[in-house]
Amino acid sequence: MDVLQMYRETGALHEGHFLLRSGRHSPMFMQSVTLMQHPLYADAIGEAIGRLFEDVGLDFVIGPAMGGVTLAFVVARALGVRALFAEKDGQGGMYVREGLLIRPGERFLAVEDVITTGGSVKRAIEAAEAKGARCIGVGGIVDRSGGKAGFGVPFKTLTALEFPTYDPGDCPLCRQGIPLLEI
Repeated sequence: MDVLQMYRETGALHEGHFLLRSGRHSPMFMQSVTLMQHPLYADAIGEAIGRLFEDVGLDFVIGPAMGGVTLAFVVARALGVRALFAEKDGQGGMYVREGLLIRPGERFLAVEDVITTGGSVKRAIEAAEAKGARCIGVGGIVDRSGGKAGFGVPFKTLTALEFPTYDPGDCPLCRQGIPLLEI
């Protein structure tokens, strides 16, 4: 599966000067929501990530809202388990809303589309663990962390890409005067 080609075909791979959620700047940005709006691609991605974790015994898959909602659903469908999401709590963390059932001792997979620092998926994991569940793995479409994202459980993605990212105070794109786009 050529994930990067899927992003290109759907117009989900952008070039320019972007402010990433991590606070870093990058000349490349992958807009996964653009890719995931295509059911055939979304299903293919969900099935591929599901195959990476098909033998681990899960009760549910969780992703951080909003980007991880569709991904959690397609991976959960591929694995035959529930799909949940965690949303921001306004205080820097995340929570799982009432109505999305998590029982103590349940095992889950956390998923995210593109992982740069892993911060969003870590907060989703913490939200599920606060309800007594246990994370047994992290899956994603793209690992942009350069191997630096660590979760203390198996971490598997469909591909790893290394787009440069820059500290805002030392960004060559800023020095070149290229307008910064917030995403």
